[in-house]
Amino acid sequence: MLNQAIQQFKLNVLSIHEVEDSHSSTVYKCNLLNGENIFLKIPYTKLKCQRELEAYEILKDRVSIPCMLDYWSGDEECPGAFLLSELKGQPLTNKNLPAVAFQIGVLHASMHQIQPPTTIRLTGIQNEFQDWSNFVERQFYSFAEDVKEVLDESLYRQSIEKFENMKMHLPPSDGPSFVHMDFRPANIIVDEDKVSGVIDFESVRFGSTEIDFTKLYRDYLSFDFSLYESYQEGYNTIRPLIDLEVVLPFYQFTDAFNSIGWCKRRGIEKNASFLMENLSILKKVLR
Repeated sequence: MLNQAIQQFKLNVLSIHEVEDSHSSTVYKCNLLNGENIFLKIPYTKLKCQRELEAYEILKDRVSIPCMLDYWSGDEECPGAFLLSELKGQPLTNKNLPAVAFQIGVLHASMHQIQPPTTIRLTGIQNEFQDWSNFVERQFYSFAEDVKEVLDESLYRQSIEKFENMKMHLPPSDGPSFVHMDFRPANIIVDEDKVSGVIDFESVRFGSTEIDFTKLYRDYLSFDFSLYESYQEGYNTIRPLIDLEVVLPFYQFTDAFNSIGWCKRRGIEKNASFLMENLSILKKVLR
């Protein structure tokens, strides 16, 4: 598929390196003979490809994202491919300053400010907001089939009971908003003290913002309260932030549970460290 895409885009490639921290697509950083760096992205499925394509149309000129240089709709073997410009910088780390967290808050809120378009017919990005509770439940019980094969019976039963109990105490949904669904440091590019933008849109939905804070908190905001404060300040300059203390415990729990199911689907041995990390979060919540 890589060779097919290179031929389709007529690229003169000097070197190619696969990007490691990409879970829903295969991404290559290509150094071209003219010295330019571009990214070639091949989503795993046609649906993910269509979501990404629609996201670029929706977000263009509204949120800082890479430029889509070219697109190939694929064939029977390849679901499709994107040619993307390079955002200057590196993925976010928890060593970045509170000023960066403020900008991330602004960026995140700017995405959440976007509502379902009335002028574009969407076939990839679903609007799940009106049936949000059922959407969250469908996701949870879909992964439960895989989780059941990993957890012991007692822990699995506790998890199901915990989900049903916590779900009843959620506040009204906040939206409908454009939610990234994978808003984590690896998908946020920072150039020194400036946020360059956000990448990877194969999982996006229109739904409730409450689901979209979990991974950022887990992998970045929880390490330093000053980062958490600055992020909230930035977010509130665009739109009011919901009470995260109310919704985070539920989504931290469901994210850990669903991630265990994801590891089972993608291979336990290959994802052993991620599996152990989420087992630890799950057990902590259940205690």
